[in-house]
Amino acid sequence: MLTDLKKIKYHETIIDTLGNTPLVKLNKITRGYKGHYFAKVESFNPGGSVKDRIGLEIIEEAEREGRLRPGGTIVEATSGNTGLGLAIVAAIKGYKTVFTMPDKMSIEKIRLLRAFGAEVIVTPTAVPHDSPESYTEVAKRIVRETPNSILANQYFNPKNPEAHYKTTGPEIWEQTGGQIDYFICSVGTGGTISGAGKFLKEKNPNIKVVGIDPKGSILREYFYTKSYPHVLKTYKVEGIGQDWIPGTMNFEVVDDMVEATDKESFLMARRLTREEGIFVGGSCGTAMAGALKYADRMKDNDVMVILLPDTGERYLSKIYNDDWMRENGFLIPDRITARYVLQSKAKNVQQLIAIDPTTTVRKALDLFKENDVSQLPVVEKGKPVGTVIDNALMSAVLDDRSHLDQSVSKLMEPAFPVVGAAAPIEHVIDFLKKKDSAVLIEEDHKIVGILTRYDVIEYMAR
Repeated sequence: MLTDLKKIKYHETIIDTLGNTPLVKLNKITRGYKGHYFAKVESFNPGGSVKDRIGLEIIEEAEREGRLRPGGTIVEATSGNTGLGLAIVAAIKGYKTVFTMPDKMSIEKIRLLRAFGAEVIVTPTAVPHDSPESYTEVAKRIVRETPNSILANQYFNPKNPEAHYKTTGPEIWEQTGGQIDYFICSVGTGGTISGAGKFLKEKNPNIKVVGIDPKGSILREYFYTKSYPHVLKTYKVEGIGQDWIPGTMNFEVVDDMVEATDKESFLMARRLTREEGIFVGGSCGTAMAGALKYADRMKDNDVMVILLPDTGERYLSKIYNDDWMRENGFLIPDRITARYVLQSKAKNVQQLIAIDPTTTVRKALDLFKENDVSQLPVVEKGKPVGTVIDNALMSAVLDDRSHLDQSVSKLMEPAFPVVGAAAPIEHVIDFLKKKDSAVLIEEDHKIVGILTRYDVIEYMAR
């Protein structure tokens, strides 16, 4: 029997599944606020983000203009999502891809791009955008050095906002039946808010288009003052915010801009995942946190649409990693305990390094050097019996070299006090303010760690 393909419902390629992402009502996070709230969930695109929409537009325009020919190379400076959108189209059309990324981006994004055969070059984050080392300038240099290559140039390519004018804006208008009062969008290149915002305002000039900017970016300040801040600050949320103004950012369609911190962004992303079941990335948390700051303007029948740019799958090592969140001061409980501060220490210094009374002074001195510590608890049968201090041991050896091969039991000082892991940090501080330079942390009748004065001060400074 001959196969009749007309009877099979299918897409010719994965590209044909772009767009028409769902509008999902938010119920728990917005409880208690006036109005109706809907999320435009862009993770339903084949590459898992809103940036899939611009990849196809940019590549097909380059083909039409003859700038991209068979066997060519697509180069782009990306935080990851635009690169993936380009990589999907490049895989289908047979192009090579080279992407530059700042080093603050998650390892998941790098691995995703390499999975599609892309070459990924990681560059420093903390450099000016016009530095030869910046990811945008490195991408330009690669294009200059690579025959038959193009720079996708998402920050200045008019196809970026045009893609959203043609697809994202119309989808939101159709899905809401024209009943939309506020459009909320986190801002990076400005392509999404500029394109979709322009379309929506042409349909109804009364729609408020609100951009959400991460704290540390200059976009919000520039929107209000038309000047650049004197001091630039770094931030950890990925894919949004800038230290310069992209050519694809059209402030004329933006009515207002709101700021959200890294902590607000990441905690809100986790809430969206756990309360609404929508697995999202940090920039989605930024958008949602900003939306709730703007929600006091909503009336009972107003409709707000919040665009959620990507999926949380590419942030498992960061936002959804409790250790990373604690180390960066984002996951803070109402009651700070000794356990929490201990877990906030860097991974490589969380493990307790202890010795027994029979350890030689020589071995103890080696441990000080290998682990970059200045004191070692002496533990016997699970119980602390003393402490050795690096300066004290070295002074003893300088007085008498024979101490090197003696056991530390002859030179150890009294044991540090022991504090339960569930004890409030104030209890630890009480000991450290006195003569003790450190305390031992006990959990389930076992010594599990040590907190020094430096550890607690470093935590407080963070």
